[in-house]
Amino acid sequence: MWNGVLCGLLAGAMWGMVFIVPELLAAFSPVEMAVGRYIAYGAIAFGLMLPRLGNLFGRLDRSDYAALLRHALSGNIVYYMLLALGVKLAGVAPTSLIIGVLPISVTLMGRKDHGAVPLRQLALPLLVVAAGIACINVDVFMHAGAAGSRGGVWRTLLGVLCATGALLCWSWYTLDNARYLKRNPHFTSAEWSALYGLSSGLIALLIGAAALAVWHGDVLGAAGAASGRDWTRFWITNALLALGASVIGNHLWNIASRRVPVTLSGQLILFETLFALLYGFIYKGQWPRMLEGAAIVLLTAGVMWSVRVHAMEDEVTPP
Repeated sequence: MWNGVLCGLLAGAMWGMVFIVPELLAAFSPVEMAVGRYIAYGAIAFGLMLPRLGNLFGRLDRSDYAALLRHALSGNIVYYMLLALGVKLAGVAPTSLIIGVLPISVTLMGRKDHGAVPLRQLALPLLVVAAGIACINVDVFMHAGAAGSRGGVWRTLLGVLCATGALLCWSWYTLDNARYLKRNPHFTSAEWSALYGLSSGLIALLIGAAALAVWHGDVLGAAGAASGRDWTRFWITNALLALGASVIGNHLWNIASRRVPVTLSGQLILFETLFALLYGFIYKGQWPRMLEGAAIVLLTAGVMWSVRVHAMEDEVTPP
């Protein structure tokens, strides 16, 4: 289990890089960034697995294809687009508040899985985690209030619904992926991550082709040229993100998903938040504010407490 926890931590370190990319590619839309990232992910996965593709495809059955399709949509593309739309319509503060419930939603949704620790034993660690999430979002609301309203009530409501959809997508993906990997050990974590990348890349390629056909002038025409967007920087950044966050990060997460109970895997997702905060502070060259510092302490304490509860349960449970 401890190897799984370490892999979850390292996956969070990789995933935290995702939050810096919008700062680096501010001239591009969320759809363009999503399509670019997952096309790059698919291309890298294809290159890495090219010598074994024949063998891999020969071992795939109908249920594997269905799992790859639903995981690519729910865990990558649909999730990211709903999240981006939620930020655009409702703002960062309410969207982050909703997405911040992810560790608790995964834990609650996976409470009946085999190996899950009873919720009564996790009540206090979950309260500590909830307090950390509350601190993050109170800080966001306090500093976002100066920016003013983002629009009408209906616009904000639609954004909240999109953010809720993103939360449900990733919560469901996390559980379904963990369950599927444990039931189907005929693929290694690296192989499944590569297949996941290929499926995500193919779907992103189709979406990108459709979007390019509709908005060709805005991307490659005079309007696109006038925007001053640097496409070389776009593809280099997305390639590095795809390699670190998608290829390496997802491989580490697949290892963690096989080795820890789903109630703990939900808590390990918090490492992504912690590393995203760390990278953000480094990028902006500033120290965390008081509530941000309190959130980091509370989230770390809650995750470590949850890990300890699972370790104690593992020691007393007969093999």
